[in-house]
Amino acid sequence: MKRLFYALMGTVIGAVIGSSLALLFAPVSGEEARERLTGYFTNIGEEMARAGQEKRAELEAQLNKLRAGKEA
Repeated sequence: MKRLFYALMGTVIGAVIGSSLALLFAPVSGEEARERLTGYFTNIGEEMARAGQEKRAELEAQLNKLRAGKEA
């Protein structure tokens, strides 16, 4: 149990130190960084939604094909 605690604490401390250093040495302002991140995650969300829609259409087509095979 102690090992898990120390591992988690090390991870948290490392994340805090890493994010602090990233903010100190960032080449852009905080507002610009937020805008970039927002745009990045918006694009990822849109891509995931589009991929989900495509996969759903593919699976529905397969299901309809299977259903048609049963009815024949």
